Amino acid sequence: MLRHPASYRDPSGYIFKQEGEYLRHINQPYFIEYNTIKNSGIYEQLWNKNWLIKHEEISVSEDKIILRPDQLDFITYPYEWSFTAYKHAAQLTLRIQLFLLENGFSLKDASAFNITFHKGKAIFIDTLSIERYRDNEPWKGLKQFNEHFFAPLLLAQRHGSYYLKSLQHRINGFPLDEASKLLSWKSKLSPTIYSHIHFLGKQKNETIGQASNDSKSKGLDKVSQIKMLKTLEMHISKMSLQENTEWSAYYDQTNYDEQAFNLKKEFIQKWTADINAKRVVDLGGNDGTFSKVALTNANQVIVCDIDQSAINDCYTNSIKHKEFNIIPIVSDLMQPAASIGFHNQERDSFITRIQDYGSDLSMALALIHHMTLSGNVPFEMSALFFKSLSPYLIIEFPEREDSWVQFILNSKRDAKDLFDYYNLVNFEEAYNKHFSIIKKEAIKGTHRTLFLMKRNER
Repeated sequence: MLRHPASYRDPSGYIFKQEGEYLRHINQPYFIEYNTIKNSGIYEQLWNKNWLIKHEEISVSEDKIILRPDQLDFITYPYEWSFTAYKHAAQLTLRIQLFLLENGFSLKDASAFNITFHKGKAIFIDTLSIERYRDNEPWKGLKQFNEHFFAPLLLAQRHGSYYLKSLQHRINGFPLDEASKLLSWKSKLSPTIYSHIHFLGKQKNETIGQASNDSKSKGLDKVSQIKMLKTLEMHISKMSLQENTEWSAYYDQTNYDEQAFNLKKEFIQKWTADINAKRVVDLGGNDGTFSKVALTNANQVIVCDIDQSAINDCYTNSIKHKEFNIIPIVSDLMQPAASIGFHNQERDSFITRIQDYGSDLSMALALIHHMTLSGNVPFEMSALFFKSLSPYLIIEFPEREDSWVQFILNSKRDAKDLFDYYNLVNFEEAYNKHFSIIKKEAIKGTHRTLFLMKRNER
């Protein structure tokens, strides 16, 4: 029984993998808390709200309890969420804490890594992060909540979505004293921002979240905590990010007329069905327009794009249209999230998780020219990358006459001639070393060709 590298911080228990399934081991010192929570019906109520991952007890002994949680296909991390998804994760954490307080319990911590997305919505996955509430004890997780959620959201709103990636570089959260310096003086006029960022940023770590030992002090009673957290949740609910990005209006500037656009959709739909692809990864998927076409046959699609605004649209539209089998991810394939944390094993890299996901099909539409011409990635290297992800690949090749290709080449100025190798013949030759071409279709009305390929297993 080997615990998962990400599951070492909580002495109450840990996650481990056995026979391909993730299980949760509860240590004996947490038994009283666990049984109190279970017998109070808290777990079941949280499950009914779809706020907490479900579990079943599969083993109970004197020294351990083993739970089998519902198995998740893919885990996303905070630094891969869009602004609205990040907001929803923050709101869920607060709503769980409010619910627990009202029922005599509390969250032990407020790590953003306690949240992931399942069936289109944020869900809490740390079953053991609940304890009984003690009178007049401030919420232990408040400072961590502000470091993991509130500060990154505020900084993203003021300085840009880059700050949503804070936990990728600072796994323990964004320091509040530093966040205070980065926010404008006007932010101090907001009681919520002042109390949660500026004021807490001045406090010593050891004084935050402690219960009062002074018999004359009433500490922070439950009613006051509930009022404070409701005000914080209301503030976050009103936050928005207005950020015009390079690809947020991509389909308004595309090389396709309506007929070509629909023809491309027809190819993708038919080919996805032909190979019976159930799990799909759409790399450079923008707002998920073509991912949804794949969903006519697939059970789940991961949509990955560098553009925060496009992925945010994908996320909000999937909720609006109840497309709960889309997983939107903000990721730059030229610099994807690396493995981080203790021994570089606490949080797996984006590439490792995509490879472990076991997709049947990868899609790379309107992507290869950016990888090759903007990123300088040779065809053979991109072919090896796609080969590592899935047995099948649908890839689109824009030829030199394509307006986007021309735009990129012209930006190279005097170095333009160094990219003479960028053509359809060289592309096919490089990819034929690693894939067999099953289908090849020119998209009429464009200078683009769509391929369906199957990787060579040698």
